[in-house]
Amino acid sequence: MEVKDLKPALIWQCFDEITKVPRPSCHEEKIREYLLNFAKKHDIAVKTDEVGNVVMSKKGTPGRENAPVVVLQAHMDMVAEKNSDIEHDFLKDPIETYIDGDWVKARGTTLGADNGIGMAAALAVMIDDSLEHGPVEALFTVNEEIGLEGAQNLGKGMVNGKILINLDSEDDGEIFVGCAGGIDTTAVFTYKRSFSPENFSYYNVKVSGLLGGHSGGDIHLGRANANKVIARFIWECSRKWDIEVSSFSGGNLRNAIPREAEAVFGIHSEHRGDIEKFLEQYAAAIRNEYKGVEPCMDLRIDSVERPEYCIDSKTSIALVRALYSAPHGVISMSHDIEGLVETSTNLAAVKMEGDDRIKVTTSQRSSVESRKEDIAGQVEAHFQLAGAEVSHSDGYPGWAPNMESTVMRLSAEAYEELFGVKPAIKAIHAGLECGLFLANNPELDMVSFGPTMTGVHSPDEQLLIPTVEKFWRHLELVLKKVASL
Repeated sequence: MEVKDLKPALIWQCFDEITKVPRPSCHEEKIREYLLNFAKKHDIAVKTDEVGNVVMSKKGTPGRENAPVVVLQAHMDMVAEKNSDIEHDFLKDPIETYIDGDWVKARGTTLGADNGIGMAAALAVMIDDSLEHGPVEALFTVNEEIGLEGAQNLGKGMVNGKILINLDSEDDGEIFVGCAGGIDTTAVFTYKRSFSPENFSYYNVKVSGLLGGHSGGDIHLGRANANKVIARFIWECSRKWDIEVSSFSGGNLRNAIPREAEAVFGIHSEHRGDIEKFLEQYAAAIRNEYKGVEPCMDLRIDSVERPEYCIDSKTSIALVRALYSAPHGVISMSHDIEGLVETSTNLAAVKMEGDDRIKVTTSQRSSVESRKEDIAGQVEAHFQLAGAEVSHSDGYPGWAPNMESTVMRLSAEAYEELFGVKPAIKAIHAGLECGLFLANNPELDMVSFGPTMTGVHSPDEQLLIPTVEKFWRHLELVLKKVASL
């Protein structure tokens, strides 16, 4: 069986089509074209704004034309992550999906169910004439994964609804009514190239096979950070021997916990017999620390030819020290909502740029605005002490829970009627676009829900098939309830 053959038919057929359209962040032109052609094919009113957001509109069913307008919201882009042994061009190649028991997965890449299944649900509503609903607007935003740019720049008058259902959550049986705000902090090290010493032996040390995951939704799970693993090893080497660092790279996206990292460095040749033994000791210690958390961790070291250049000694040791000591993970838990991460930071990526720059990308989140600014400030001060130039993104606001929300009440009632259990009403540490929508329209009444996904923002991403039908039935009943207001 293929994905397109799953039930309910409409939502799975739409999802299958979406997986065939390349749509990494900042490259949504093909998925935008798909959406516009979809609207044209089904005679759906559609419009776009200057940044590329798309809105489709559908009238209410007979007798419900004057019901409150509901905005169904999802984002177009997907996180483009793959395993290092997989050849895949996210700008050209479709996602290769397959069914494994109760799960839909992708072969070696992110699946894009975040947020492709939300898009598919909104499109299915647009073309399913059996539903009972009031007027519906389907809003598809751009560049959510790299800073919620579509939501930040949504064109005036693009949507008119006062009720918004965000379709970008990942846990069946949970209705989200709040989320963290976020900000990115970037540190740039400028270095001088120096010729690599001839009396040194050089090695490539690499960690791979880590689970990674979403830097908001998975940050509390205590998974290893590839950048930290490599930096710690080189730092410990520097305590024993003189070192020279030629390159360091790890991680990819600001909102993904880094799964892979590697560095080329050298030590004096008289110690070459000691380095591999030391790595064995280090690897054993790291595996023990992450026992039961990182079952597939692979840490290895290989001799390499002497590189022509290294990073100057002052900068290389400053970089290694800064990466090793940089804060990463949960900073504090919420005092208001039990089990909710309040504040965190992710040491996301280290990249060599040109011949004289090393860029370190980090991401901070908090459900308390002042704590978000505080942890961003701590990260800034940390890298400034190491001699880096530090800058921040504009950031985005959190979404404060409204426990008097009408759509929250209706959503909870609908779930309990359908499935016989009360859903959990929660806030999420990950960032959602709802905070930005609320900042621009304080009258909005919002919830977020979706089917169960795990491993998002990594090649382990998978979508639980039975929960998609529950998601669809839940959405269907919520629309019907709102239409009766």
